Amino acid sequence: MNENLFTSFITPTMVGIPVVVFIIAFPNILFPNPNRLINNRWTTIQLWMVNLILKQMMMMHNIKGRTWSLMLISLIMFIGSTNLLGLLPHSFTPTTQLSMNLGMAIPLWAGAVVMGFRHKTKASLAHFLPQGTPIPLIPMLIIIETISLFIQPMALAVRLTANITAGHLLIHLIGGATLVLMSISTPTAMITFIILIFLTILEFAVALIQAYVFTLLVSLYLHDNT
Repeated sequence: MNENLFTSFITPTMVGIPVVVFIIAFPNILFPNPNRLINNRWTTIQLWMVNLILKQMMMMHNIKGRTWSLMLISLIMFIGSTNLLGLLPHSFTPTTQLSMNLGMAIPLWAGAVVMGFRHKTKASLAHFLPQGTPIPLIPMLIIIETISLFIQPMALAVRLTANITAGHLLIHLIGGATLVLMSISTPTAMITFIILIFLTILEFAVALIQAYVFTLLVSLYLHDNT
């Protein structure tokens, strides 16, 4: 219990060298490239889920938006697998780092916005000034819409970071409380342990939901600009 609460969020190092690059690359092993005529059950389930998610996400996009399908499905698979691997004991979750989430959010948001200004210049500029705005409010609304546009990648990154970090902190706190209560009151410790099990199941769901929400919001930004 003397361990720092945020120790699990520190970037791990080996011989003084950060190993976060290898941790980020590890989920790729879980999604092998099928090279058989008849796939096994695991690969079949993966392909079915990928096709289902891709169909739902690309339904609202036009031809230009659907060119991002590979990028979006790779994004949701990467975030989902990284979040799930972070729930394993003595592991590290890269998505708890705001810098990494910003590194994913800013390029995708910037690509969507640049595409919008390139292909739909008038429509993109029209978002800064709604139709029928009173003349005295025009400067203020342009400033507000500009700020709301540039805050989108920050909101994406902070939402993912906060949700994953909060879940890990809750598991850490309840797990530590369970260990302390084992020597004080066994019935209370059992109740806390049951709560911990349900919280862990909830965190598995949150890990997948947050990956879907992150990718879906990127898809919506893309839809608004294509």
